Amino acid sequence: MLDSLSHALLSPPARYRRFLLLVAGLGGLLYGIDVGIIAGALPYLEASAAARWGLTAQQLGFVVAAVLLGSVLSSLAAGALADALGRRPVMALAGALFSASIPVIALADSYVPLLLGRLLQGVSGGLIGVVVPLYLAECLPASQRGRGTGLFQLLLTIGLVLAALLGLLVAHDIDALAGSAPAVVLAAKDRAWRQIFWLSLPPGLLFTAGALMLAESPRHILRHCLRHRLHDGLRRAEPVSLQPVRQALSRSATPAEAEQQLAAMQQELAPAAPHGAPSSAAGEAGPLLQRRYVAPFLLACLILACNQATGINSILAYAVTILDQAGLPGATANLGDVALKVVNALMTVLAVVLVDRKGRKFLLMLGSAGIMLALVAAGLLFQAQDARQRDVRGAVAAAVSGDVLQLSPQQIAALAPAGAWQLTVAYAYGPHHAVRQVRGAANGAPVPPFAITRPAQLDQDSVIGAAFRRLHLNPFPDQSLAASAPLRIERATIGPAPDSGHGWLVLACLLAFIAFFAVGPGVCVWLALSELMPTRIRSNGMSIALLINQFVSTAIAAAFLPAVGQHGYAVMFFVWGGCTLVYFLAATFLLPETRGKTLEEIGQYFAAERPALPAPALQQARRSDG
Repeated sequence: MLDSLSHALLSPPARYRRFLLLVAGLGGLLYGIDVGIIAGALPYLEASAAARWGLTAQQLGFVVAAVLLGSVLSSLAAGALADALGRRPVMALAGALFSASIPVIALADSYVPLLLGRLLQGVSGGLIGVVVPLYLAECLPASQRGRGTGLFQLLLTIGLVLAALLGLLVAHDIDALAGSAPAVVLAAKDRAWRQIFWLSLPPGLLFTAGALMLAESPRHILRHCLRHRLHDGLRRAEPVSLQPVRQALSRSATPAEAEQQLAAMQQELAPAAPHGAPSSAAGEAGPLLQRRYVAPFLLACLILACNQATGINSILAYAVTILDQAGLPGATANLGDVALKVVNALMTVLAVVLVDRKGRKFLLMLGSAGIMLALVAAGLLFQAQDARQRDVRGAVAAAVSGDVLQLSPQQIAALAPAGAWQLTVAYAYGPHHAVRQVRGAANGAPVPPFAITRPAQLDQDSVIGAAFRRLHLNPFPDQSLAASAPLRIERATIGPAPDSGHGWLVLACLLAFIAFFAVGPGVCVWLALSELMPTRIRSNGMSIALLINQFVSTAIAAAFLPAVGQHGYAVMFFVWGGCTLVYFLAATFLLPETRGKTLEEIGQYFAAERPALPAPALQQARRSDG
């Protein structure tokens, strides 16, 4: 009944395509909210839950990390679910899980429901990250595929901004209570983090309702019919009903366009049958270790790994820290962080406009080249700053006593140069790495004592980490070892403090980085994920590629603080620049241009087959497809 109602309301192909893009955009919005919502809620959740429930720092860390765990697990299973249940049901399931997670979190009165709700959000995000780009690739015509996937990324960036704005909205209310009784402030903070989550519920409900009104992917329907025919052992002469496929295609295409697309789909899925007849299913039965499957899968994995190896997630996560280290004071560093997110959204709008005009390959080459230059420039700025620092590791290590470091103002003054200065100490308790910094003003204002002690809550290993470690699936060390490990000074430098001019130059480099990332890899990576792989392996291949993407992101985030502590920010930026060079070379020499090509034509490229249509007919098909 819902299908017939939505078909009646959205029957013209152009109107239905706009509706499809709107629903996909809401999926991107949910993905962005999934990632960003905890940042605004965390300060109030930490204060409220610690006072009311006795929530420990480790449990709070689990609440933050639960989204990543849920996303990793669900993205791995998303492809199999999309093949078994269909693309549309899994999209609706993702929206329903997100919507269900909101009351579970917002009404939580203890640690367990809070953790469960965050896991549900992570599962929803993992499903959305795989299935929405997959659905867009299989349902949109070649001329609109880039625009549709770009809209998904645009709404994703807007979701990040929206999550930040929700945090600012409730922060204003909390600030207005300054000077009130502690009990009043605590109650307001408890309401604040719950309100942040409640305000994110409407997009989840809208996405769920919209997904239920969409048609199933015609490529999934055809593949499902062929697979059932093969499993049922039907004879090759018995025809497969194509009426469900035609109905799905008719939602977004004219009858002539639908027949043309259906013929191309049949040819890809059953290439061994005469005239591309769908009754063969030979395309479903062949071995997977063929060039047409292996080559696009490996290329998609390489593109997604390089996408994270640019350092994008670490730069966004540690932007305030990087800018503070570069010489911008705290308030200005936070303003720079907001500027990065705004530029990310604005440049994504430009990418949506260009992706179907200039092509994926061009934008990836342009974006990766610009990213590489921005990273090298930032690295050179930090290298110039590091050259002015003096190594005082020996003197600082000599002040360690009983796994505690204490430096008096007199000891620091004996090491510090004239004028404004900064002391940076990178240290470790076993696998626990951190960096502490103190700065002195040029006017000789008093400097407080500098001390490093063993942090609390280091006596337990992560429950999740320990479970994966027992299965030899966790490459990261056991954090509980930090409870008994001695204090180790890894790096200590002192020298002139960076001035604000240096900080503004670094901010300019980061803004250029974000701009080039948004206009190139930010949008095109989703297209590489969904366009390159043929229908037979697309869903499961996307799951594995996205899992690799998340693993690289997690590994870089985990290595960021130890790496900059031991080697400084310059080395980290140069490493990311080197990885981006690999990205540029892969985009230049390995990636085919997929703009204006149907998914079946892209599959023929990797199969080293000749195009199914002569060039003039292909040009005409593309024009009518748009």
